[in-house]
Amino acid sequence: QVQLVESGGGLVQAGGSLRLSCAASGSFTGIYTMGWYRQAPGKQRELVATITSRDSTNYADSVKGRFTISRDNAKNTVYLQMNSLKPEDTAVYYCHADVVAGALRSSWGQGTQVTVSS
Repeated sequence: QVQLVESGGGLVQAGGSLRLSCAASGSFTGIYTMGWYRQAPGKQRELVATITSRDSTNYADSVKGRFTISRDNAKNTVYLQMNSLKPEDTAVYYCHADVVAGALRSSWGQGTQVTVSS
């Protein structure tokens, strides 16, 4: 079983910053792609950013230039640095990983709340 645990969420004023972390643990050979998704009330879950094992990144247009995704492969951890936060960034942020455990498996964390006040 693979566990993904997010941390770093909280309440911040518009224009502020937060740094999210997600650590993977369990039985697996490696992790290919890690990423962050978010879901606001009444909206569909959407991709925020992804990063491959070779550090290739992809961002949603809405966060490009404000958010930065990175990873520490030795620690099986992915980070999301969020700057210039806007109220519309308010959502539950979920960590995702494509984990190699005999086969490629999609794993999700439980989510961490990010609230941006205006």
